[in-house]
Amino acid sequence: MVSKAEIMKVLAGYDPKMITIATVCSHSSLQIFAGARREGFRTLGIAIGKAPKFYDAFPLAKPDEFFVVEKYEDIISRAGELAKKNVILIPHGSFVEYLGAKRFADIPLPTYGNRAVLEWESDRDIEREWLTSAGCKMPALIKDPRDIDRPVLVKYHGAKGGRGFFIAKDYKDFKMGIDLTQKFNIQEYILGTRYYLHYFYSPIKTDGYKLSKGTLELMGMDRRDETNIDEIYKLGAQEELKRMEIYPSFVVTGNIPLVIRESLLPKVFEMGEKVVERSIELFGGMIGPFCLETIVNDKLEFYVFEISGRIVAGTNLNISGSPYSDLIEPGISTGQRIARDIKEGARLGKLEEIIS
Repeated sequence: MVSKAEIMKVLAGYDPKMITIATVCSHSSLQIFAGARREGFRTLGIAIGKAPKFYDAFPLAKPDEFFVVEKYEDIISRAGELAKKNVILIPHGSFVEYLGAKRFADIPLPTYGNRAVLEWESDRDIEREWLTSAGCKMPALIKDPRDIDRPVLVKYHGAKGGRGFFIAKDYKDFKMGIDLTQKFNIQEYILGTRYYLHYFYSPIKTDGYKLSKGTLELMGMDRRDETNIDEIYKLGAQEELKRMEIYPSFVVTGNIPLVIRESLLPKVFEMGEKVVERSIELFGGMIGPFCLETIVNDKLEFYVFEISGRIVAGTNLNISGSPYSDLIEPGISTGQRIARDIKEGARLGKLEEIIS
């Protein structure tokens, strides 16, 4: 991973009045660009192959400039060109997944947040160590697939948008669905309601829900619309579908907004607080947006089954605010909140605390 000292050296050469917010044209880039523009930043869209035409349909979110590369790896080799444009990179799911967490960590450009979090979120084993040591309940982990004695969810490592995940009820089901070329975890399948909780942690903000350093905000929440797994009840049980060679999948195609029972909000903040505080102890702390992916059972208990340590696509629901972010500042999105943190960091002379 590129050193913090090296990044700070690049950042020191920037004109603070000419900072450009940049990300890959995918995932949550529309709200990142729109939010940066609201905060007065110039924007740059990194496009693979060619500049996407659909941005023309959204003038308030179209980047001021496109930077076209042939493949993701070229972002690293052409970093010098981007540095001349005073670029600060914003990681998101597509950016990290398609480049790879390790290669992303090698980009010699200032990046919003702590890039060390990307390794912790992309490896399900150390992710579990982080979350359980923070006091989060997690679905039971089954080490040996031959021990599957209840419904389980088999998940591959990395941010894949649900692609390839599958449910198995026994070892036979597991063998039918597994790709042994990929690293995977087997988790107990918890029955309940899924809540994807969108948080924002800023180490430089001083007012609000205070942590040992900085403050924690709740920007919104959603649940995901997942291709044919969400329609399975209309067609019959999984076993019948598999006989027809139809295999339920969890590929995310969209997101649905949610609000949670107000009485559960203290638990929501307690979980977020513990996860942030533990991240500070483990790897210096994650910074900015993150998402706890949870299930709430009928006893109103939260199980955390995953964390995303950067902006998630579910926040795209709230480009004009959410029922929660509107109670912080009407109309603010997570994309704008990122830009605001960078703007405040520059104003206070604290960019080194939120950039890596």
